[in-house]
Amino acid sequence: MSVFLDTNVVVYAFDHADPAKQRIAIEVVEDSDRLVVSTQVLLESWWVLTRRLAEPLDETRASEVIDQLCTLPVVSTDPQLVQQAIQTGLRFDIAVWDALIIEAARAAGCHRVLSEDLQTVQDFDGVVVENPFAT
Repeated sequence: MSVFLDTNVVVYAFDHADPAKQRIAIEVVEDSDRLVVSTQVLLESWWVLTRRLAEPLDETRASEVIDQLCTLPVVSTDPQLVQQAIQTGLRFDIAVWDALIIEAARAAGCHRVLSEDLQTVQDFDGVVVENPFAT
């Protein structure tokens, strides 16, 4: 069964500031045969990896990471997905960016989203969020 991967899990795989989370994120990312991402995750990952880390990746290395992620199934953000995300955001009272992750996962047929950002174990009409870093 496919699992949707949120940006924060990708970023932690390259963030040396928290070795415990980095180790977990690397384990998750290495299990790539079942992972799905979206264009949103690709863009956010590149931005955070090059701008937000205490030790950012150079743009060439970050581009290589994105190239690797592009080998996974990627859900494109289109107008219909945006409209669905807006409705999901309103219905569940979450940010539209988080709702876009939920709807991208749903579009890919994923019933699980690995994320630290969304409320863990919340069920969004069949898409459940799990925090891989929760102890």
